[in-house]
Amino acid sequence: MNIHEFQAKEILRRFGVAVPRGMVVTTAAEAQAAAQQLGEGVTVVKAQIHAGGRGKGGGVKVVKSPQEAAEKARQMLGKNLVTHQTGPEGRQVRRVLVEQGVEIERELYLAMVLDRAQSRVTVICSSEGGVEIEEVAAKTPQKILKETVDPVIGLATFQCRRLAFALNIPSELIGKAVALMQGLYRAFEETDASLAEINPLIITKDGQIMALDAKMNFDSNAFFRQKEIVALRDLDEEDPREVEASQYDLSYISLDGNIACMVNGAGLAMATMDIIKHYGGEPANFLDVGGGADQEKVAEAFRILLADSRVRGVLINIFGGIMRCDVLAQGVVDAARELKITVPLVVRMQGTNVEQGRQILEGSGLTIISADTMAEAAEKIVKAVKQF
Repeated sequence: MNIHEFQAKEILRRFGVAVPRGMVVTTAAEAQAAAQQLGEGVTVVKAQIHAGGRGKGGGVKVVKSPQEAAEKARQMLGKNLVTHQTGPEGRQVRRVLVEQGVEIERELYLAMVLDRAQSRVTVICSSEGGVEIEEVAAKTPQKILKETVDPVIGLATFQCRRLAFALNIPSELIGKAVALMQGLYRAFEETDASLAEINPLIITKDGQIMALDAKMNFDSNAFFRQKEIVALRDLDEEDPREVEASQYDLSYISLDGNIACMVNGAGLAMATMDIIKHYGGEPANFLDVGGGADQEKVAEAFRILLADSRVRGVLINIFGGIMRCDVLAQGVVDAARELKITVPLVVRMQGTNVEQGRQILEGSGLTIISADTMAEAAEKIVKAVKQF
C-alpha cells in the first residue's frame, strides 16, 4: 500500500525526522490561507498523487506570494497530472501540499528497503539526491552506498556515521545525520514498511538536515497490527477493480494486455502470465482467487475480469487442491450467464472433482473452450483472441 507525501512526512515527524512545515488543502482559497500562515518568503505548492516525477509533470510549483499559491493550486486541483509513472491517462489531483520554502545547500538520497537476498533491511544512500536513483545506479553505481542492518541490534550508530562521512556531510552535522537515519529506520520497522525513501534529503544553508520529499510503502501482510497505517489508504488513488477485489480477499493487479487470467495460487498465476506471453499474447491482469475460494468468490472474480473494457478473452487455469473444480465451474457458469459473456473463454482445470467440473461446463450451454494442459490453454486463448 502506498500513501501520499504529506502522510509519509507526518509519520517521519513522529520518529524525529525533520520535515518542512506544510499544510494539505483541497481548494485554492485554502492554499492562499496556508501560504499566509506559513509566513513571508518562498512557498512550494505540490500536487499529492501516488506517483513520482511530479516536478517534471508540472505538479510542483515554487511561488512567492499567497495569491500565486492560490493560482497554482487552482491550476492543479481537479486536473489530471501526467508523469512517467502514471501513464498517459494521468492521475487526478484532489489535494495539494502547501509547504514552506527552504534554502538548499546540498541534495542527498536516503532510503530503507528490504533486501530479499539477505532477508534484512538495507540502508541505501547517495550523494546524488533529487534525481531518479535508478538513473544513478545505472550511470554511476559507485555513488550508491549501502549498509545492511542486523535485525538484533538495529541500525547501529557506527553504520550511520560511516555513511555520513562517505556522503561528505560536514562534521558539525554528523550527529543530526545519525539521528535522522536512525529515526527513519525506526519508522520503517515500527510501521512494517516495505520502503521508506527520502529523495531529496537536504542540507540547508542554515545547517539543518531534513526530508524535502518522502515516500513510504507498506507490507499488506502486517495490516492486522497496523490499523493507523491502513486508515491512511486513499482509495481514489487505486484502480477501482483492485479495490473491489480486495473487498472479496482477491489478489488482483491490472496490467496492459487483453487476455484476462483467473488462477488459484500466486506461483501458478505468474506461470500462466508467462506462458500467455510465450505464445504471443498479453495478460490483462494478475488474479489469484486463493486456494479456498467459494462459488461466490469465483463469480465476483469473473465479474471483475470482465469489467475491464480492454479484455478480449479470458483464461481460467485452476489446480483443484483445497479448491474444488466443480465449485469453480459453477461460479464461472453463473457469472458468465449473468454477464452474457461474448469474448472467448478457455478453461483448464485439474485436481479435486475435475470430472464433475467439466460436466458442469459442458452442460451449461455456454461456448467454453476446454484444455488439458497450460500450454494448450495458452495457445488456444491467444489464437481465439486474435480471431475475435
